[in-house]
Amino acid sequence: MPPPARSFSNGVAASADLPRPMPGGRLARGAAGLFPGYFAFVMATGALSVAAHLLSVSWLAWALLVTGSIAYLLLWSLTLVRVFRFPARLVADMHDHTRGPGFFTLIAGTSILGTQYLVIADSVLPARLLWILAVALWVAVTYWFLTAVTVREAKPRLGKGINGAWLLVSVATHSVAILTSLLPWSDAALPAAHFFAVCMYFVGCMLYLAIVPLIFYRLTFVRLPIASLTPPYWINMGAAAIATLAGSTLILVAPPGSSMSDFLPFVKGFTLFSWAAATWWIPLLLGLTIWRHGVARYPLSYDPQLWSVVFPLAMYTSATLRLVEALDLGFLSAIPAAFMVVALAAWTGTAAAMLLHLVRSLNSRSVS
Repeated sequence: MPPPARSFSNGVAASADLPRPMPGGRLARGAAGLFPGYFAFVMATGALSVAAHLLSVSWLAWALLVTGSIAYLLLWSLTLVRVFRFPARLVADMHDHTRGPGFFTLIAGTSILGTQYLVIADSVLPARLLWILAVALWVAVTYWFLTAVTVREAKPRLGKGINGAWLLVSVATHSVAILTSLLPWSDAALPAAHFFAVCMYFVGCMLYLAIVPLIFYRLTFVRLPIASLTPPYWINMGAAAIATLAGSTLILVAPPGSSMSDFLPFVKGFTLFSWAAATWWIPLLLGLTIWRHGVARYPLSYDPQLWSVVFPLAMYTSATLRLVEALDLGFLSAIPAAFMVVALAAWTGTAAAMLLHLVRSLNSRSVS
């Protein structure tokens, strides 16, 4: 089971600093300090699965679908234990500027898993049920978290309160837009469903444009300790990539002559803008990562936040594949195949490190 972990933060310890949970078995101990952003594993696995499907690597797509489904059920089990046994800790996390954004991985993980069932397994019922859950979670988490951090009196400085994890708000919104646009709807419900998908796409873009300037300002004008350059900054790219996928999906599913087609010129332009932004981020984030671990010698060890590096790489692969199809940009076709190799290597390495970390953690608990 996932152990207590650090937050999506600027190198500040979180649940490791909390009091030890009361005895109650390994499940309770794992749930008490569960990292809210652990559903990023489901997101990364799902994005890679969809990319494999689009590249016609069916066996890998199915293997990742099964893996993601098992992880999703396990993480929800731990989350529900936390809700009923440790509600105070969950509420404290939700009201925290650094740990709170991790809850948006529940929404994105749910929507991406639903998309997997739809496009890989061609299973409408689980996809529709996951869509209902994702929409409910989106409403609850979005307005609870944003209200909580707005009204609290003691707020952190920008340097400690903002990081790439905040863009999970945009990622979650676009994930709902994608699943909404892909689901089969009745003729009567189709216009409303497409209208909702377009609105969610625009809201996701609005949230990205509202948050990313703060992150850019934090990176360039506020002192950045080496410990603060955490993996969630890769979500700067991942959020733009999933915006590309959402826009491309809307373009591909838009019925000719429908009211939705009136918005397509704008959606096409902003979709290409999103892909260009995602592409622009890659060299900068890669350079900062090399500087952190290669030049500054910051130790590289397993951290659940590493899944926020794998997810953008996999999402960029899927997004580029769909962009090529939506805008007829065949000259970009070589990019997804190359990124698929990189994303798969990143997923495999991070998964191996996670399993080793879990084994060591369980062994140490058994000894103690």
